[in-house]
Amino acid sequence: MQGKCIVVTGGAKSGKSVFAETYVQHCVGRKVYVATAQALDEEMKARIAVHKKRRPSSWQTIEMPYGMVDNIKQILQDADVVLIDCLTMYFSNFLFAHEQEADAVIIEKALQEMEQTCQYIHESPGKTVVFVTNEVGCSIVPMGRISRLYRDLIGAINQKAAAQAEQVYATICGITIELKSRQVQLGGTV
Repeated sequence: MQGKCIVVTGGAKSGKSVFAETYVQHCVGRKVYVATAQALDEEMKARIAVHKKRRPSSWQTIEMPYGMVDNIKQILQDADVVLIDCLTMYFSNFLFAHEQEADAVIIEKALQEMEQTCQYIHESPGKTVVFVTNEVGCSIVPMGRISRLYRDLIGAINQKAAAQAEQVYATICGITIELKSRQVQLGGTV
């Protein structure tokens, strides 16, 4: 049995993290929470504190704003279930670490990291990794280049993660539905 990827997506403050935490609580085994946000200001520190307060003390927490593909194998050796919250913060960090590179190069490197991470997960029998991510493309086209690049990057990452996932959940207004089993597959002429 191969390892399993789960994606939980939705808008900001939609309830996706609460759903993902509850999902992980119902899984059997050692649990690791991978935090990708950096506490760079007071507002972010407060947000992080809210997430910490909700987590059971039995979960190990690893702060990982960078290096997901380099660390996932070790994390999977120490846990049965991993919650990575969230891909949007992680790849925001990734974007700013690579911002001197061409846009297409940034997106390609990010997609390679996501692909390789999912590959490592699938090669880890009995392991489950839950990715939380924001759906950022449901609004107006951003005015600035870096904002448009970020939107495009996250859209590409979310598609890559969802394609690799066994289940994809969307949370809207605190209500979660599973999407992947309802996916429309078009073939031939429409």
